[in-house]
Amino acid sequence: MPTVTQPPHKKGDFFVDYEQKLFEDVKAEPGEKALVTFHTVAFEGSIGFVNLLQATRLLRKGFETSVLLYGPGVTLGVQRGFPKIGDEAFPGHLNFNNQITKFISEGGKVYACRFALQALYGHGEPSLIEGITPISPLDVLDLVLLHRKANAFILDTWTL
Repeated sequence: MPTVTQPPHKKGDFFVDYEQKLFEDVKAEPGEKALVTFHTVAFEGSIGFVNLLQATRLLRKGFETSVLLYGPGVTLGVQRGFPKIGDEAFPGHLNFNNQITKFISEGGKVYACRFALQALYGHGEPSLIEGITPISPLDVLDLVLLHRKANAFILDTWTL
């Protein structure tokens, strides 16, 4: 049997060089926009949370940033908690709520499709996190097209 002679890793050790950055730190030009769309189910993977972090980063880089929740993506925008709304049942339980609230408080806009909210997931507008704007299902495509016409950066988030 081979013998492991290297000492075990300990708290505070580094595994990679996280300080090296190869590319310039891109900032938005005045008036530049970004749209991050979500067609993903809350808690079904990391992409929903990761791209909410990306949306916040775009906002902080100076992009006028919007988030579109449609289809199963509306599940990211509903209020949660247990046993009461706002109570965190386990660590990370309110990640989506907290990140969306932070994004809105920093000037981001969040839109949620009313059709998906009611017809697919049985929620009404009072279920949405404060600050989310409910929109007609006919506005979903138009919101994307308006961003396309504005030459916005568009990040589409999909899971199956």
